[in-house]
Amino acid sequence: MSKNGMGRRTFFKRAAVATGLGAAFGGVYLGLKRKGLSLDHEGQNLTSNRRRTFTPPEKPLFVIARGKDPAKLVEAALTAHGGLSKTISRGDRVLIKPNVGWDRPARMAANTNPQIVRTVAKLCLDAGAQKVIVSDNSCNNSARCFDRSGIRRQLEDLPVEVLVPAERDFVEVDVGGEAVRKWPVLRAYFECERLINLPVAKHHSSAVLTLGMKNWYGILGGGRLRGQLHQKMAAGIADLAQFARPDLTLLDAFRVIFRNGPQGGSLEDTKTLNTVAVSADPVAIDSFGATLFGLEAHEVPFIPVAVERGLGRADFKSLDPIEVEV
Repeated sequence: MSKNGMGRRTFFKRAAVATGLGAAFGGVYLGLKRKGLSLDHEGQNLTSNRRRTFTPPEKPLFVIARGKDPAKLVEAALTAHGGLSKTISRGDRVLIKPNVGWDRPARMAANTNPQIVRTVAKLCLDAGAQKVIVSDNSCNNSARCFDRSGIRRQLEDLPVEVLVPAERDFVEVDVGGEAVRKWPVLRAYFECERLINLPVAKHHSSAVLTLGMKNWYGILGGGRLRGQLHQKMAAGIADLAQFARPDLTLLDAFRVIFRNGPQGGSLEDTKTLNTVAVSADPVAIDSFGATLFGLEAHEVPFIPVAVERGLGRADFKSLDPIEVEV
């Protein structure tokens, strides 16, 4: 789903057919509304089996930027990548998916850096986005996470929607994965033209690391049911990466949790790395992220699974990374 030839998604599946079935259709409509599904004015189900089809170019750009100012760091990285106007067309609706999983202040590095979220949102607007939504289904109380992380405050003066998900904001769909099958998925995911992943790099006690692909847990509903995904975590993360298909991933490694992740316990669990990486290849991004923790890609269980499924490459160096110092 890029601007230069990747094709657009097929959005719709018929929810009702045939003239003269008005009464039956009314019952179907009300039933779907009770389940949280939505129909457009032609009676089409906006969400059934609707999937993104974006595939990274054969050799996408890969940028690594280093510097001490998060905002300038992101601006430099995206400029070296060609600018967001390369990804976003005027009038696009954009969903930005940071990690806002935990009720922690920014200095604890449990969530995506708030200045990074703000900078990406502003650059989306500058590129001509009609609407920008920032959302995540947090592990702790979502409203508190958006407040305490500083992300809501950073976005207050921008015409951006901060979507703190409620049950009505999810629709059950067939994700079609090995471990993730029918599951409530954030409705905003289906209503955007462009999808930008903004994970923070962290140690994770179950997954080894949480990076870009693991960040898609936050588009799922289901409350405590999400804990079931830990039983087949590598497959589940690859399922979600295969389903999500972001247009761009920008990895926040400005400050990371290197132990006791994913939420950490003290400042001693964090390190300042002053780094971000950006690419359309989500596997390459996660493979680079692994090196920040002294690991090879194959040591992070979900990365080989994603490679096997053709979601990207583990050898990020083969993309000839552009390195930028700010």
